Order: sequence, then structure tokens, then C-alpha cells
Amino acid sequence: MGKIVPVLTGFHELSIPGRMALVHDLDPHTPVMVGVGQVSDRIDRPNYRQLSPVELAAEASRAAIADCGADPRSITEQIDTVAGIRQFENSTPIALAPLGRSDNYPRSVADRIGADPRRAILEVSGGQAPQQLVNEMARTIARTGSGVTLIFGAEAISTVRHLVQAERRPDFTEHRGGQLEDRGYGLEGLVSESEAKHGLIGAPPRYALFENARRARLEQTRTDYALSMGRLFEPFTSVAARNVHAAAPTERTAAELATVTERNRIIADPYPRFMVSRDQVNQGAALLIMSVGTARSLGIPESKWVFLHGHADLREKDLLDRPDLSTSPAAIAATSHALDVAGIGAAQLSSIDLYSCFPIAVFNICDGLGLSPTDPRCLTASGGLPFFGGAGNNYSMHAIAETVTRLRSAPGSFGLVGANGGYLSKYSVGVYSTKPVEWRDSHSTEIQTRLDAALSISAVDTADGWAVVESYTTKYGRTDQTGIVVGRLEDGRRFLANSIDGDVATRDMLSSEQPIGQRVFARSTGRGNLVSTSVEAMNTFAAAPSSSSSFRG
Repeated sequence: MGKIVPVLTGFHELSIPGRMALVHDLDPHTPVMVGVGQVSDRIDRPNYRQLSPVELAAEASRAAIADCGADPRSITEQIDTVAGIRQFENSTPIALAPLGRSDNYPRSVADRIGADPRRAILEVSGGQAPQQLVNEMARTIARTGSGVTLIFGAEAISTVRHLVQAERRPDFTEHRGGQLEDRGYGLEGLVSESEAKHGLIGAPPRYALFENARRARLEQTRTDYALSMGRLFEPFTSVAARNVHAAAPTERTAAELATVTERNRIIADPYPRFMVSRDQVNQGAALLIMSVGTARSLGIPESKWVFLHGHADLREKDLLDRPDLSTSPAAIAATSHALDVAGIGAAQLSSIDLYSCFPIAVFNICDGLGLSPTDPRCLTASGGLPFFGGAGNNYSMHAIAETVTRLRSAPGSFGLVGANGGYLSKYSVGVYSTKPVEWRDSHSTEIQTRLDAALSISAVDTADGWAVVESYTTKYGRTDQTGIVVGRLEDGRRFLANSIDGDVATRDMLSSEQPIGQRVFARSTGRGNLVSTSVEAMNTFAAAPSSSSSFRG
């Protein structure tokens, strides 16, 4: 694989020079973030309260309102819009809520804090959602001068797993009803029938495909690349260890993160458990946004004001359509453009939080912007998803809250939050500072058009004949292993396939120093495509009565 071609060429004419403004010169409609709040409820702590997602979000919302430094009742009475982030238990049509859930999550939270908003929103799924909502709500305020907007999200996954088998388990069911702008799940294009058929379900194996493609592009050994992932995340663990809301506040060395042990077992090649986003959390966060005019009328001190200087929202091509599996041009373009809108470069940032569900999500931005993975500023404000906690779709709201707190303590500095959704699929970015600035529109729509026009790879559902491995992973269960291959037929068409139970040669190939570029033979079946290192092995193992799309170690 060749070097990444810079994807931002031609985008810089879209930069917005902008100007800094004095506070008293600002248009009263200028959006400003004035309050942030976070809460956690650890099951291993003496003060564990078994809070539901609604209660966690409500408590975080009260904290955000109190953080404004003005009369809480006056602020609550002015809340015009509430927007909620979906929990994992409401992120897909087949998701379950073992302890029950509210039928109108945003209004259930509003009820708890005594607010009666005109508008309630339930946002689409994805880790981009918190930052995307900030971008959208700020734009709405700038254009209409609309009232106070409260954005919140929470997960109680740890509590649900802890109490689901309890004799006296709580019931989180609420029949609230009322107006709700339910925007749907937003899952279009994220999982195809072919991907599901070949076991490409869940985040670890998908991100592993991207990670292994990047390792091949960089021509690194397995050992060297594992240590590079460890060195990337080692400082993240230090930040998490100092964060009172972190789910795993333990400092770890690069070697400890990279070394596979019984406790740090392999999840999907090349990821051991310590490098995978941690979803067993009880965490909530909330943000309060309003116009400068409203902030003045409510008496909110200017020392609390943080402005959105730059922003962008972009989407990547579907997985099998992407020209290069080792990178996400959309995420790089979104980050670069948000900085352009802010009128600064990455060197001017004092705080950075890059979405870190897996190392590749951070490496991708580093590669595109020329950041060092071991940047002394550290690339997380909260501690990152494997260590602070991957609070469902809501992680980046915690990152924004941490960033706002940092910027208030260093007035005039800049902070960036990059929020990733899907499988390097959706990326939203915000650049923040206490420096006053009027609203600046982005050119995300124009950039998205250019990204969409880029060449896509032709993919097929059925594959027969000789091919080469383009990327790969092995999923590791407790008792079995599943090999997943992205291959290219001799005519260049891309396909998905699985290894075959009992095919030791293919198992060894996928475990070798570099499977990418290896020659394999593909055959389509009613269950999906299979690959093997030889026609003879295919005939032997694919014809066996016990054959399946997996192999056991």
C-alpha cells in the first residue's frame, strides 16, 4: 500500500478568516456555552445509588445549570429546547432495555429538573452526536436567537448488568409521552447484509480491519505496532487516573497495554482488552448553550462563557466503498476544516480530545494533521474511551465538559474536540475558546460533496477465484475464533469472507507476521464467502459436514 494522499488539497480556499470580537461588540444572537456538568455512579463505591439513565442525565443537567453561576431557577425557566443522546439500549431497533426505559427520555429528564421546554429532541445514534448537536444548536441560536438549549446524555450500562439478575431489581420504565422529535437511529449504510453474514458485527473487528491496514501501510512488525498503540494510550491512562468520573482510573505503561495476558486477553487482532472502548459505565454529562443576549439578561458571568470558534460535520463512505481502509479522509477533513473556520492551526491548541474508541481513530487524525501520537499536550482531555469510559454515544459530551473547564482556567487558549460515530463513519468537530467571537458558518456541505465524489471501490457479495488479502482480523471468543478477510479478486473487486473451521493453514496465515498481500482462494456459499490458502484445502474443509465460517484454536 502506498502513502496516504493528502485529502485536504483544494479545501483551504474554504477557510474563513473571521475576526475576534470584543464582548460588548458581539451580536446578541451569538451562541455561547455557559454551563457544563458531569456525574458518575460507580458500583464499587460506598455512595453507589443505582441511578437510571434519566436520573444520571438529570443530575448532570442540574450540575450544568449550577455551573452557570447565576440563579438556577431563572435559567431553568428559560430552557426552550432539550436534546437527549440515545443510550445503547435505544440505539438500534433490536436493542433491549432489561430494566426498562422512558418512552420520552428528553422530557423525563426535563421533568426531573423542573423545566417545561417547547421542543424535545432525541438525536440519532453515534459518538458524533454530542458535538453535532452543539454545532446544530449553536447555529440555530445564531440564526434565530432562540432560548436556552440543554443537551444531555447518560449511560447506566454497569448498573443494568449489575442488577438485572437481582431479586429486587429496579424498574426504570416511564410512560411520559408528549412532544418528541425522534430523529431515528441514523444507522443507514453502517452495516450491510454481507457484513452481518460474515460476522462483521460490533466495533472491535471493524476497527481492527482499519488498524491492520494501517500497520501494513507503515510496514511495521506486529510487535512494533502493538507498542506504538501502547505508547499512544499510556498518557491517556494517566489522565483517566486523575479524573474522578473515570470508570478505569489506573495508570498503565505502554508495555502493559500492549502485552496479551489472561487479564488483557485478545478481543480482535490486534486489540487486547485494555485498548478497547470500555462500555461498563454509569456516567452522565450535560451542556447549556444560549445566546449572548440571554446570558447577559440572566446575569451569567462572562468568566463562564466559552465560544464555538470552529466546527464541521462530515461523513465517510460506507466501509467496502472506501478507497483506502487504512484512513478516514472525512474525519481528517472535518478536523482540518474546523481549525480553518477557527482561523488557527493545530499548534495553537492547548487542549485536544480525539475520540479514542480504538487507537486507529486517534492515529488517523495524527496522520492527517501531522500530530505526534505522543504529543506532549496529550490527545485526550478526559482519559479516553478505554479508560475514562465509553459512555455509549455520549462520550464526547464528557470531553466537551472537560475542555470547557480547562479553557476557563486558561483564558484565551483553544481546545478541540473530535467526535467519531459508527465505524470511522461520521465525524463532528468543535474548536472552543473563552475568546469572544461571533458565529461563523462552516462549509461542511461543500466538502462533503467533494468527499462523496472521490473514487469508490467496486464490491461484490459473492466471490469465487484467486484473490489477495487487503485486510483482515480474527475475532476471539471465549472458546472459538473467527477469521474475517477483506479480499480483492484478480479483477480488483472487493469482497468479504471468512476462514473455515479446521483449516489450520489459513489460521496460521492470518496469525503470521503479515497476512496482507497473501494469496487466497475464495468460494461463495449460501452462508457467505469462504477463503483458504489453496484449492485443495477449500475442497477438503468447505465440503466437510461440520464446516462453518470460523475456526477453533
